[in-house]
This record gives sequence, C-alpha cells and structure tokens, in this order.
Amino acid sequence: MKHPDFSNATVLSIPKISDPDGRGNLSVIEKDTIPFVIKRVYYLYDVPSTSTRGGHAHKTLQQFLIALSGSFDVVLDNGKERISITLNRPDRGLLIPNGIWRELENFSSGAVCLSLVSAEYDENDYIREYEEYLNFKKD
Repeated sequence: MKHPDFSNATVLSIPKISDPDGRGNLSVIEKDTIPFVIKRVYYLYDVPSTSTRGGHAHKTLQQFLIALSGSFDVVLDNGKERISITLNRPDRGLLIPNGIWRELENFSSGAVCLSLVSAEYDENDYIREYEEYLNFKKD
C-alpha cells in the first residue's frame, strides 16, 4: 500500500515462515526487507491506550515500525493531509521515510511497537514542533 503524497510511506510484508508442525511462525528481517541499514533498534511497550507517542518528524532518518504484539495507529502528516494506518500484524511493518510527521496512538493492551531506524540517535535530526515542521516542508 503506497501513499504517494506521503513520500513513499509504505506498509511492507515481512517474510513469514510457518512451522508445518503447528509450532508457530517466524519472521525474518534481512538486508533486502527494508531499504536501509539498521543503525538502532528500540521498542515501546506498556503504553496506556490514552497516550500518544511520536509527535515529531526526522530530517534524514528513516524508520520501520512493526506491531510485534497488539495494535496501534500511526498517524502520518505531510503538512497538507493526515492519514492513519493501523499496525496489528507482526509480519507487516510501516516504512516511514524522512520528512513525515508521525504520531502513534490507540495502543491496545499489551501492544509492543518495534522501531528499526537508519541512524543512531541525533537530537539535531528531530523536528519536534509542528510549526517548525511546516516551515521545514516549505524549504
């Protein structure tokens, strides 16, 4: 699923290997699964359903979000419109390129959000104020 006005924000399938003996599934992320080298991994958990996470954009960093357990909504904003994408399957992830404002909300009980990113933490890469983001999009 592509959202052209959102700079190729895309839900990607993650390869899933089902055990023929019914012992569950295994998913693998390798170099061809996502279009960047993973430099940092973190995860969100025990997020109250009324809380919102994110609320920022990145100048250069790319991000890949996966709902390892439970579900949550990712609201993407390109400065002109907003869309909401529900993540609720561990074999699908949302690729968020740089320059897109994102907010995570509506976490289900037990939700775990895995984030794979293209760079180590750099506060200078964050745009944390929405008005600053709108100015960044104009440049």
